[in-house]
Amino acid sequence: MFRVDEVNNLGEKHMQKKLINHAVRQGATRTLIALAVASAFPMHAALAQTAPTDGIAESNKLETVIVTGARRSENLREVPQSISAIKGEALDTYNSSGQDITFLAGRVPSLNVESDFGRTFPRFYIRGLGNTDFDMNASQPVGLIFDEVVQESPILKGFPIFDVDQIEVLRGPQGTLFGRNSPAGVVKFDSTKPTNVFEGYVNAGYGNYGAVNLEGAINVPLSDRWAMRFSGQAQSRNDRVYNTNPNPNTGTKSFEGYHDNAARLQFQYKDAGFTALFSAHGRDMAGNATLFRANIIQKGTNNIVPGFDYASYPTDGVNVQTLTSSGLNMRLRWDLDGVSLHSVTGYDRAKVYSRADVDGGFGASFAPPMGPGFIPFPSETADGLPFLRQITQEFRAQSNTKDPLQWIGGVYFFKEDIQVDSFDYNSLAGNVQDGYANQHQHAKSWATFGSVNYAVNDQLKLRAGLRYTDDKKDFDAQRFVSSIGGGPTDQKTTHPRSTNISWDFGANYLVDSTTSVYGRIATGYRAPSIQGRILFGNDISVANSEKNLSVEAGIKKDLLDNTARISATVFQYRVKDMQLTAGSGSVNQNRLVNAEKVTGQGFELEAQANLNRNWKVTLGTSYNKTEIKDPSLFIAPCGTGICTVTNPVDANGNALINGITLPRAPLWVANFTLRYTVPMGNGDFYAFTDWAYKDKYNMEVFEAKEYSAKPLLEGGLRVGYKWGNGKYELAAYGRNITNRQQIVGDIAFNNLTGILNEPRAYGVQFKANF
Repeated sequence: MFRVDEVNNLGEKHMQKKLINHAVRQGATRTLIALAVASAFPMHAALAQTAPTDGIAESNKLETVIVTGARRSENLREVPQSISAIKGEALDTYNSSGQDITFLAGRVPSLNVESDFGRTFPRFYIRGLGNTDFDMNASQPVGLIFDEVVQESPILKGFPIFDVDQIEVLRGPQGTLFGRNSPAGVVKFDSTKPTNVFEGYVNAGYGNYGAVNLEGAINVPLSDRWAMRFSGQAQSRNDRVYNTNPNPNTGTKSFEGYHDNAARLQFQYKDAGFTALFSAHGRDMAGNATLFRANIIQKGTNNIVPGFDYASYPTDGVNVQTLTSSGLNMRLRWDLDGVSLHSVTGYDRAKVYSRADVDGGFGASFAPPMGPGFIPFPSETADGLPFLRQITQEFRAQSNTKDPLQWIGGVYFFKEDIQVDSFDYNSLAGNVQDGYANQHQHAKSWATFGSVNYAVNDQLKLRAGLRYTDDKKDFDAQRFVSSIGGGPTDQKTTHPRSTNISWDFGANYLVDSTTSVYGRIATGYRAPSIQGRILFGNDISVANSEKNLSVEAGIKKDLLDNTARISATVFQYRVKDMQLTAGSGSVNQNRLVNAEKVTGQGFELEAQANLNRNWKVTLGTSYNKTEIKDPSLFIAPCGTGICTVTNPVDANGNALINGITLPRAPLWVANFTLRYTVPMGNGDFYAFTDWAYKDKYNMEVFEAKEYSAKPLLEGGLRVGYKWGNGKYELAAYGRNITNRQQIVGDIAFNNLTGILNEPRAYGVQFKANF
């Protein structure tokens, strides 16, 4: 060993070398831990290896992370799978500017969230697996669970985040306990529940562009058995982009303002052996769809054109988006001798209408003036859900003893009914409607599942699960009015059905009281998907079910007398019949295809440390290498001559996509936070900075120079003061503080249309707890 006074005189590289040499002498497990800690927190690691820890204050130790991803409350270190948890101050900071749910992108390893639709249609990706489909009935391979109820539709997945106790990101297939459409993983939200304490909070913020963000909750004990909790959020912002079309009498005049209000009311009843939780929630949003900006990409590059002005959007189209949604949730629990019985009932409904200028400009090549740049033809469309209804029911029984063998068994039912209306508008003739089609989808699914945990001894625990799923969809589509010269169509129908057995097996081994290693093998399943938006075509497409086989292994370690923690995972997966969304060249229509095989492999690393009572730091990173393996799969790329395709193409101009990465799947994702706190007066002053990095990625399922997103690093800053034992807080915040402006998405059929990331936001916030 070496003395503390030696460490203080050593250079950082020499410290790491000495640490590594020491770790080698201690064995393979300690080697891995020391290497990771030396890389992430070199000074902290060196001091901790040499300094006594008996005097470390309890307040400087990390809290135990409890997760419920396996339907039980468990210490994160004892769960044999890769899980991240976000809660508390981090959520308040990330969401301070009023951004929608996409703020979660990059906040934990292997997670990406984006939208080409606006605040109403997020798309989630885990370990590179996701879906770029923008159609209202699209399915996704990442499940979203809100208060134990699956949110199947992308429209439901965008519900605002407020008064949430914890968010868990479960990476890898979750088919056993969460079922269909979770082969990539699950993002799980748990609202703060009613308690028997009178309490609450109010959080008010004001920012640039007139942004107002209000959030609050009140918890009221009603009796010794009943408690109520009401929470709500109201977000609004003024328009910040303006129509500079030479003909200002057409189209929407200003954009990107919104009013987004949501609320949740919960009642909880607790008696000896019985708990009932009733919840109602709703949302009302009015704003704009995503702005598709014509020809903002330089031909042959992925650069923004010179002289681009974010606040200018010349268009002759209309842009509007509205959404209303509501839902009910009932969770019942009976604790009997040796077994607990659970019933989880969910009902959700929504209506949405979204209209946008898809070509992103004004005029056309045959109807000048036009711009910005060359607009070959006008394109303005709208999609709506006149109704979406979802019903879910789960019954499960699980052991509640302390025996070595623990088990869960249950049945699950899902029903969804939706209607999608699609409209085409002629922006050259005063934005009149000249195309209309609709589609109906009725989905039913049922499943039965079971899982067992067995403690072989105090160190080794095994886990296995099995689930049988039966899926059926009935789908019809019909075009009534056509703007493409094809006329109305007869009703087109399809009725895909599939069954599947998902399973998983995992093992967790406690090396010592602070270290565990684990391994897991699991399968996941995604039900057949349908694309039937026949407004601009006569065919519907059906993608068969996809199946995922994943293997992972990892280590989780509490370090330095529990003032630091690290977890590392390596994984590899194979997806058979992967569902992909392909464009249709110069036609505004998606087509679903199955790729024969997709592979992925990589690693994830998370670390956090309380360096001392003043400094706290977290670090996360992931590497995800994906590859499509299907030598026979060709798709239509962008419209003729629009972009510079780098894939091999056939005689018809179709792109061969064998060997390329999945779309919207960055190779590297990383995040970093640093917090400094110091006592001041009767409270604490703090400064908190957070940074998220996403590597370059393909925006489309083909490769093109223009549609390759650049790496993106965005940072946030929050400086504030807390007083009154933490009851009051006043802070200033900034998001995207470097104001990095970058193309993050595209529309690949009309011109070099691009979608931008959020510009810089800043403001002040006050929070009071009672």
